[in-house]
Amino acid sequence: MRLRQIFAIGLALSLLGIGAPAWSEDDPRSCNDLMSADTPAYVVCRWMATPEEAADIARFWLDNDGQNMIDAGPQDPITIDCTEPGNQCATDSEGDGEMHDVGDPDVEGAEDGGTPECQNGEQCYVDGNGISAAEKAAAQETPAGQATQAVAQTNMRVWIETELADDYKAGKLTEAVKKVAALAATQPGVVGIRFTSQLGFNQTFTTADEIDKFVTEATTALRTLAPGKKLAAHTVVPLFGCGANDACKAEMTKKYPLLDPDRVGAWLSKGLIDQLTLDSGRLATEYATWKIDAAEAQRNQSIQVRARAWDAYGQIAYEDASFAAAGTAQLTEEQATKAITDRIAAPLQDDAAETITLWSRWQNDQGQVSRVYGEKWAANATWDQLKKLGTVRPRLATIYDPASPEVDVATDLKNLSEVFGQVYLHAA
Repeated sequence: MRLRQIFAIGLALSLLGIGAPAWSEDDPRSCNDLMSADTPAYVVCRWMATPEEAADIARFWLDNDGQNMIDAGPQDPITIDCTEPGNQCATDSEGDGEMHDVGDPDVEGAEDGGTPECQNGEQCYVDGNGISAAEKAAAQETPAGQATQAVAQTNMRVWIETELADDYKAGKLTEAVKKVAALAATQPGVVGIRFTSQLGFNQTFTTADEIDKFVTEATTALRTLAPGKKLAAHTVVPLFGCGANDACKAEMTKKYPLLDPDRVGAWLSKGLIDQLTLDSGRLATEYATWKIDAAEAQRNQSIQVRARAWDAYGQIAYEDASFAAAGTAQLTEEQATKAITDRIAAPLQDDAAETITLWSRWQNDQGQVSRVYGEKWAANATWDQLKKLGTVRPRLATIYDPASPEVDVATDLKNLSEVFGQVYLHAA
């Protein structure tokens, strides 16, 4: 496993230092026993902080209403005053030498999305994504389109979340891609599109080749119509939770034949997707037969993700829906702190996931609503503890359906932005 620079981000993520790899099995911090017997010799595992230490670190940052995190504060930026004697600053850089707001066009006339002329008179910009102005306007009127505009009032990064697998099966992929591409084009703040969820785990596809064909065709169409947008997919790799347990691995391979790790990893290594989200929903129950609890299954998964260097090809995210409960989360402050340590801090600290996506609200087929926060944004212990994670806020994301608001879109997004740095807006 590679050791890369890890930034101090607080809440059980502030590491005490990275020591030498655990070459010896006698090292008390070695976790090589969690890896498969066929793991290459150069791949080693070492706890940078034990689960007990992680809990202590989490308490340090969360106690006293997060006062230690508040006192830490950001460091002052390093600046250079070009007017001071002895300082030399470049004077031949590109640009006009004037300050501009973020998002301002660098060519006069580009504000309206037309075809402005460059300084020398030649045409230098063509909108070639094939999305008409009428299609973009129609997308803006949808709940998701209006929500993308409302997100601009917060500081959250925006993804569009949709499901293209059903459209693909129905022979309507091109039409569906055009709609989501138009939606992504309506707001400059949209950074990407998550085009499928539970891929290979649900019953949409019956063969692995069919899945690969869908991913290839969907991503090709999206990159054509939504150039520059990152593409993401959500799935689960049950084999990873087994660790070195051969009986578990044999059962998971038989039970989930479409979720072969090498095939999933190829979506990243071939550049088909930019972000892969792994669901953590079954880690608590799937491995009980082999006496592997949720914490061990998560550690096993993290070790496998790091060993395969998937993050060298794209961003890895973990997704967790277990904080929410019917009506509202019922965790006490102590339980919420432990859940944060185990389900958020641990995978980030293990350097297995760059972001954690939490389901903050959803509604089942019977109309029952589950929430992390209180009804109509009433306070509760879980939400209050999550709001203390300011330092890791950019690494936290949630999924939001603007067609089913808690109060209204503006109010909901404002409250979500107090915990999350990124939001996936659901588009039907």
